Amino acid sequence: MTNISAVYKLSLVVVTCFIQACSSSCPVLDCWFVQEKAGRGGGLTGATTQEKSLLHIRTDANSHSAESQRAPSDISPDRVYFITDPGATLCHRSLSPPRGSIKKPQCEINPFLPQPSTLKWVAPLTDSAFSPIYLQADWLSAALHGTNKELVISSIMRAPTATREHNVILSVTSKTVSVKARLGKPVLLDCGFWVDPSSPLSGSGFAVEWRYQFRGEGRLVFAYDGKTDRVADTQEEGATLDFEGLHQKGNASLILEEAKVRHSGTYICTVYLPNILSQVVLELEIVEPPSLSIHPSPLPLAVPGQTLTVQCEASGFAPLSLELSWEFKGTDGKSRPLEPGSVTGHRQAWDGTYSQSARLELDTSKVDLGRGGELTCVAVHPGGTRRASTTLSVIGFSTPSIEDSMAMVGVALVLYGLIKLVSWTFTRTFHVVLLQKEK
Repeated sequence: MTNISAVYKLSLVVVTCFIQACSSSCPVLDCWFVQEKAGRGGGLTGATTQEKSLLHIRTDANSHSAESQRAPSDISPDRVYFITDPGATLCHRSLSPPRGSIKKPQCEINPFLPQPSTLKWVAPLTDSAFSPIYLQADWLSAALHGTNKELVISSIMRAPTATREHNVILSVTSKTVSVKARLGKPVLLDCGFWVDPSSPLSGSGFAVEWRYQFRGEGRLVFAYDGKTDRVADTQEEGATLDFEGLHQKGNASLILEEAKVRHSGTYICTVYLPNILSQVVLELEIVEPPSLSIHPSPLPLAVPGQTLTVQCEASGFAPLSLELSWEFKGTDGKSRPLEPGSVTGHRQAWDGTYSQSARLELDTSKVDLGRGGELTCVAVHPGGTRRASTTLSVIGFSTPSIEDSMAMVGVALVLYGLIKLVSWTFTRTFHVVLLQKEK
């Protein structure tokens, strides 16, 4: 019984330590507080100002520490904020690098002004019975990038006027800031959100919008009105959401059923609540390595002094970046690069992929090819390195190898044997004829 009691107490200690460790895992973030200066002359907006700030993150509003009360000397006390995040979104390990690490998370906060949504494809999210007193507060927006270069968080925070005790009301997160996908494969662009259930804004519906931007052009990819459970008519074919996960877990990830070249670009995931919104930006790149072919194949037999024309065709690749080169591997097993030859411009196919050709003029009188070997076209692409090879045979060169010399000796012996056989047969027949005449 005593042993059981000791084990029970030890378990309580372990659990308590684990809870304390988890509660203290929220970071203290060095941020930049950025805001625009007041307009000067004609209502023009002035430059922005940047001030160092400090964010003390906690999941419980009552968990103040003595250390958090002291502001560093280079940071104004007015720029020290105490952020309560019950969803623990800001407590991600990527925002808490090991002590002494040179990699630091990026953090920027800005003043935020709530305002009604102007979206035309969703039902009004702002309830007429909404209390405007809740909106009369100090609001901040925060943009954070984790040390792993993949995590990005955008949060909207509220504090009673003239206080620095902010609560996270809405957080939008992505763990795939940069995505690479193969052509024709399904793609998942991660986006999730969390809403403070104690906020009056949480019970009035939400909306999710995915937009695409590339080289100054944009389009609506997918839009969903969570209040009326309706999808906008302008959605892109092959794009969808996991609606069950959206309502139950805040999973707003975009699913593209089949990746196409035109999908490469910037995607913006925006989550709307009544009067506030938050968004994250992701990059998608469709990367498809080229298919290679050599023409003619097989190569014709070559003789010294002859010039062979060989062409390598790379097709079906994206993006444009491609390097084509040639290699030759002799019968001794050694490889060496050849002259690059000429390369054509890019050609685009109906599906958006590209093709390009490399042409090689191979002068056998200037390039020592020995008895031949393997000619290889090499394509270096962001999707990987590809190779295509063909056999090259050279005949009639002046310095035969040992194998060729032995073969020539063998042929000579065979010819000599045939000559001797024919000579012997002819002589014998001639003698037989003479004997018959004498009789």
